[in-house]
Amino acid sequence: MMSRTPRITCLAALFALFPLSALSWATPPVLPRVVLISFDGFRADYVDRPAAVHLRRLAARGVRADRMIPAFPSKTFPTHYTLVTGLTPEHHGIVANVMRDPELGLFRSSDTLAIWEPRWWSGEPIWVTVETQGRRAATYFWPGSEAAIGGVRPSWYERYEHTRPNAQRVQRALEWLAMPADSAPAFIALYFSDTDDAGHRYGPTAPETDAAIARVDSALGALMDGVDRLGLREAVNIIVVADHGMTESSRERVIVLDDYLDMGTVDVVDYTPVAAIAPRDGNVERVYQALVGRHPHLQVYKKGSVPAAYHFNAHSRITPIVAVADEGWAITDRAALALRAPPVVGGQHGHDPALVSMGAVFVAAGPGIAQGRRVPPFRSVHVYSLMAYLLGVRPAATDGSIDSVRALIRTRASSSP
Repeated sequence: MMSRTPRITCLAALFALFPLSALSWATPPVLPRVVLISFDGFRADYVDRPAAVHLRRLAARGVRADRMIPAFPSKTFPTHYTLVTGLTPEHHGIVANVMRDPELGLFRSSDTLAIWEPRWWSGEPIWVTVETQGRRAATYFWPGSEAAIGGVRPSWYERYEHTRPNAQRVQRALEWLAMPADSAPAFIALYFSDTDDAGHRYGPTAPETDAAIARVDSALGALMDGVDRLGLREAVNIIVVADHGMTESSRERVIVLDDYLDMGTVDVVDYTPVAAIAPRDGNVERVYQALVGRHPHLQVYKKGSVPAAYHFNAHSRITPIVAVADEGWAITDRAALALRAPPVVGGQHGHDPALVSMGAVFVAAGPGIAQGRRVPPFRSVHVYSLMAYLLGVRPAATDGSIDSVRALIRTRASSSP
């Protein structure tokens, strides 16, 4: 654990007042805070599963979206970083979980040294916004939070450990919330991987995925109850999101690149369901013609011609050829097939963000959040603007807009219980 101050576990008796002029909604009597919680791979409709008891309890006193539309590609690192920067991957630079940079080399989400390298991470994540405006931030696992982005890290952050118990993550968040108001973090991020792990291994409809939903929902319940015990319900805005949804995959729905390409002539930086392909000889047209229209479930684009809705043309880390598999289809090669039997099982994500199956959960409640409201789908690129608004900090320039999420905000007229 990294920290600039020691742990303080008692609740402060007094909190500093927050200027009423800073926000247009009814300001609570203490400094407003945001707790952002990611349930990785938690599809929007999982909220209706029997196990999501506490998530529905949170939604009942706040806002639930039909679904949140993730960034493209709908993969863990690009979408998580969009949530906290308000930028699309072509602007924040995390264009995939695996990517190549002309100067920095290869990035993998499992590579600790790459994760720590700030030059991979463009934009201004919300914890940097908070820290540079005189307040504090804390992250318990979040892509980007281990790097000194713009020379700034959260006051408290944890280096990722996949097996860290959920209860330990919740307990630490409650300790942060219990600190005196003048030193407590204004922004806290928490990350849980259970539903993504189960969805990949067993599929989105499996009983094991229901069990994973129950585990993360229990963690949410513990956090909500802890906030209430601390007397902070009217100070803390809890926002539950996911990075993406999940769809069923099948060993019968596999696109094998060797059927169309000489694999010795290309570098495939990332595979499925968005293949990032670079011809070794620079002949983009040759590779494009070898792939385009060859498989009915594979859409192939040259960089610069990727559909505008994907916002995926402008960055140097985007490869010359981008191939996108249809929902439920995977992209692979024969070498990978030889290493895995069966090659594709369970579930996957990364597809077109507009697909319902890729839709992510969004549920929020707190002093700045509208009450008892369900809203239509909206893009995750707007979440940064929402958090900056709730915290009363000046947002950095983003691809999002607070105007796109006004329906989520509690107004003065609707502030009474």
